[in-house]
Amino acid sequence: MTQAITVSKLNTYIKQIFDAEELLHNIPVIGEVFGVSISRNVIYFSLKDENATLPCVCFYPNYADKIVEGSQIIAVGSPNFYIKGGRLNFNVYSIESVGQGKLYEEFIKLKERLASEGLFDENHKKPIPSSIKRIGVITSREGAVIQDIKNVSWRRNPTVDIVLYNTKVQGLGAENEIAHAIEKMGTYPNIDVIIVGRGGGSLEDLWAYNTEIVARATYNCPKPIVSAVGHETDFTIIDFVSALRAPTPSAAAELLTTNLSDTKNEFFDMANKFYKTSKQFLNSNIDEMQSLGNLLAIYFDKLLINSKVKTDKIKQSFLQASDNFLNSRLYELGLIENSLGKLNPTQLLSRGYAKIEQKGRAINKAADIDFENNLEIILHDGQISARPIKKEKNNEN
Repeated sequence: MTQAITVSKLNTYIKQIFDAEELLHNIPVIGEVFGVSISRNVIYFSLKDENATLPCVCFYPNYADKIVEGSQIIAVGSPNFYIKGGRLNFNVYSIESVGQGKLYEEFIKLKERLASEGLFDENHKKPIPSSIKRIGVITSREGAVIQDIKNVSWRRNPTVDIVLYNTKVQGLGAENEIAHAIEKMGTYPNIDVIIVGRGGGSLEDLWAYNTEIVARATYNCPKPIVSAVGHETDFTIIDFVSALRAPTPSAAAELLTTNLSDTKNEFFDMANKFYKTSKQFLNSNIDEMQSLGNLLAIYFDKLLINSKVKTDKIKQSFLQASDNFLNSRLYELGLIENSLGKLNPTQLLSRGYAKIEQKGRAINKAADIDFENNLEIILHDGQISARPIKKEKNNEN
């Protein structure tokens, strides 16, 4: 069996080789800075060129103003192999500024051109609605950004609706996906505001948000956009075009949601203050209010008395007019009744007249009598049947 050595021993050999090689000490390396972070006065960053990257560590915090994202520097130092982590770092002793990197120069040029065209003007930015019910989010579904936005939003306001449009956030074609998502989300029903977000990273990682296609899609979007790209110290082109820049995605969610608990507490505080103020007002003005109440009672008493007098007069006038109207109608009705009585056949029969019918038909001419059937003679107090025998015609004279 082959004799094996421990990982610690191998890493120690590698470190000893690096430390012993004189040519690897105090090497000046030129490259573009990216991925800067500071922890306990130790500056961590990387240098890159077109083909490779080099992780670096600087224990001199006074160089922090020279280690700037996107800048090009000459870092003098030595490679150091970290035994415990099995990781190679380039320990930087001194730094010389060379100039800004290519990506940063492109960023500045595009920023200046878009600003001259008015894409950053405040009067073109859509206002953020005061009441937000649905938030659109453009980011990757696998990243932590969407989870942070949901957690913060629903903790503050569980009723808010969140719609995700999944896109790449870096790499080849990411800017096209983001621009297309902005265009589509701008026409999505009932979206109040859109968050375009991703986590932190180097200038290269955030480059999709520094492109012209994303800037113009943001400018042309009919809905207000909140940019939440990177960390608080990261600035991208979309930050200047959007309606609002949030330092982080979580901060964007907090800016766009109302804390229902705070609103509820504010409401109860206002109600309590109103109750106390009203009570103080009533206590301090109770005598004046009682006097005012007495005056109002006297006024309404007089008003009711005057109204009663007027009402009685109106009632008397109405009753008199009603009596006159009824008497007039009764007199007219008596005249009509008298006229109808004169035309009543029963009264005519009582004066000696009779009505003659034959087979239910009234007979008023001798020529209409049928000698084959009886006549019905209707008198005032009854009727009799008679058989016609002959008829005589009255003298025309």
